[in-house]
Amino acid sequence: MENAVVERTPPHLWVVGGLAILWNAFGGYDYLMTRMENLDYLSQMGGDPRELLAWIDSFPIWAQFGWGLGVWMGVLGSILLLMRSRWAVHAFGLSLVGMVLSFGYQYLGAAPMPGGTEAGMMAYMPFVIVVIGIALFLYARSMAQKGVLR
Repeated sequence: MENAVVERTPPHLWVVGGLAILWNAFGGYDYLMTRMENLDYLSQMGGDPRELLAWIDSFPIWAQFGWGLGVWMGVLGSILLLMRSRWAVHAFGLSLVGMVLSFGYQYLGAAPMPGGTEAGMMAYMPFVIVVIGIALFLYARSMAQKGVLR
């Protein structure tokens, strides 16, 4: 017992993990509201919410799967990061794969977004999501390499 090494969790892990769970929880909320076809929620994005739903529903199944994978693996990765589990790296990695599938189709294969939904911050949001996703993956990988994640 005297030789046991107690690994302290750096305070920044709690800050990053807390912010990550808030960020990804909103992504989960957005996913659920869209999948449940909540027109009041979708109308806040500008444009006709029914057109937006039709646009999303026109995605091939692999792009829709990618969206869900990106969202829910981000949520799981955040939880695992707070639990100090090394599996957070894998979850964030799968989240990035989901982003590539979903955003890749949106920018390379899909018809343009319905009018009004790509104005303002909505035009930049996919890039913000990807940058944060990459940052969380790199952070988790760094914490795993330093032995903070078990």
